[in-house]
Amino acid sequence: MTEASALPGQPRGGVISGPATARAHCVLAPNPSPMTLDGTNTWIVAEPDSDLAVVIDPGPLDEGHLRAVIDTAERAGKRIALTLLTHGHPDHSDGAARFAELTGSSVRALDPALRLGDEGLDAGEVITTGGLELRVVPTPGHTGDSLSFHLPADRAVLTGDTILGRGTTVVAHPDGRLGDYLDSLRRLRSLTVDDGVATVLPGHGPVLNDAQGAVEFYLAHRAHRLAQVETAVEAGHRTPAEVVAGVYADVDRSLWPAAELSVRAQLDYLGEHGLIEG
Repeated sequence: MTEASALPGQPRGGVISGPATARAHCVLAPNPSPMTLDGTNTWIVAEPDSDLAVVIDPGPLDEGHLRAVIDTAERAGKRIALTLLTHGHPDHSDGAARFAELTGSSVRALDPALRLGDEGLDAGEVITTGGLELRVVPTPGHTGDSLSFHLPADRAVLTGDTILGRGTTVVAHPDGRLGDYLDSLRRLRSLTVDDGVATVLPGHGPVLNDAQGAVEFYLAHRAHRLAQVETAVEAGHRTPAEVVAGVYADVDRSLWPAAELSVRAQLDYLGEHGLIEG
């Protein structure tokens, strides 16, 4: 059995739900699947001595889960004052409108269609609620509207689906673009090098104790996959489905449709950079 410390990013063992850092608490949504892993991680983030909390990604429209998030905050003596979205995929955002009804909080997101209230989110913006400091980090690539949130006091970053606690993420073509995704990974790497970020609080899967190791693994994985796709095209595989069958042969077939989205993004990237013929 492989030790967690030997895996990319050093995933934290044990139950996913519960306290992760001094300021971040995970409530796991009951929506496990091959794509969502154990389920969606809904994050309650607050200063320990504050009675106000921020929730990041309320998750699917599941009444029991939404109320569990509220109950968890209330047991800690906190009121949810703000809801943030890392991106608009339904497993992260479908419960946001109902959650806003239950809590009276506004919903802020990069995509105006997902907002409930007048305010959006801007790159580099610093959100302060109840003394908490969260910095908005643009991390497009998985989707065009993907954001991460830097939590400096805990040397942590909440990454949504940009970095997962287990496995790798999908570049969801055509909205997601590989060039953007690689830039986003490099931006996250700079947080680990320049800002001391050590912990990844992902949208799915366990907490990662080695943020820099996780980012380096993701960058190496993408470079490896790109080389494989380029080789597959040179060998005569022309359609995304053909490339998936050749390159992702060792991956569970239930994940091939998602893999095809990433392959389409990789083919676009290779074409744009003149590495394959269009």
